[in-house]
Amino acid sequence: MTNYRDILRRLALGNEVGFRELEELVALVGDERVLDYVRGLAREVRTEWFGNKVFIRGLVEISNRCSGGCYYCGLRAENCKVTRYELSDDEVMESCRVGYGLGLRSFVLQGGERKSITEQTARVVRRIKEEMPDVAVTLSLGEQSRETYECWRMAGADRYLLRHESATPEHYATLHPERMVWEERVACLGVLAELGYQIGAGFMVGTPGQTTAMLAHEVEFLAEMAPQMVGIGPFIPQSDTPLGNMPRGSVEQTLMMLSLVRIALPKALMPSTTALATTAEQGTHLGILSGANVVMPNITPAQYRASYAIYDGKKSSGTEAAEGLEKLVRELRAIGYEATFGRGDHPDFQR
Repeated sequence: MTNYRDILRRLALGNEVGFRELEELVALVGDERVLDYVRGLAREVRTEWFGNKVFIRGLVEISNRCSGGCYYCGLRAENCKVTRYELSDDEVMESCRVGYGLGLRSFVLQGGERKSITEQTARVVRRIKEEMPDVAVTLSLGEQSRETYECWRMAGADRYLLRHESATPEHYATLHPERMVWEERVACLGVLAELGYQIGAGFMVGTPGQTTAMLAHEVEFLAEMAPQMVGIGPFIPQSDTPLGNMPRGSVEQTLMMLSLVRIALPKALMPSTTALATTAEQGTHLGILSGANVVMPNITPAQYRASYAIYDGKKSSGTEAAEGLEKLVRELRAIGYEATFGRGDHPDFQR
């Protein structure tokens, strides 16, 4: 293949990189020298825009009720073994107050996909914004109508996370039931961008049937879409789902993809995901050292966290939670990074 350093340099400069070149590069994950070089370049690219800052967001898992049927997710509507819950408005507010008291100025309200939560969500977003006007609010509540997205935007929501899960429609179809359509999911991302949200897309690494060609297409797809946020984590099976017996995604491949997308999207806000922290020892650090610049500790009331079991073994304590925030700050400083608790907007959305 062409010298991999030349390919990466062109990718970093926004110059044309052929699909076959990307595919061959993705396949080099087994070469430790290549992976080290890619991760090092990703750190350089990230540092050019963000210095040594790592943005801390408070994650509130507001409900595990879901109408979706994703074959990999423990919250899928067909899973009768999960104990369902839904936070009240007051519980959401109290979680945000706890985070605010810790210095956080960015909150992510995440939950299962449902069509009946438009007014409830708008109400709680307005309450957060009225009480804490200096914070950013991100929503991650699945596919909704344009009217619902507009309602939430008018209520004060700043950002929206909707992982596309796969840039290959045929592969997406193997991970979801027929009622979930790839084109509709991607269309939602377009609507969100039109409404002025900072949008977040993303995918899992190592889902059953995924190929190196598909992973190369992820880089192309995201480079063209240019979302403000990208979430990338390894596939982790959940035992009560149709894909519960499949193997986990590779940590090394996840780090390679995280770094390649960072190089292609230098200004993106990219979390070191809980899935990576669950899969690998020091996974949060590995993500940061591969180009990530966001960490989202869990500030959901402790009694609900175990029920938000989107995959087996999900971490929601220690440095993955509000209680471990001071330790997280110390650990980031030990590897050369400074935690920052501000809004952390994308550079193109700076106030």
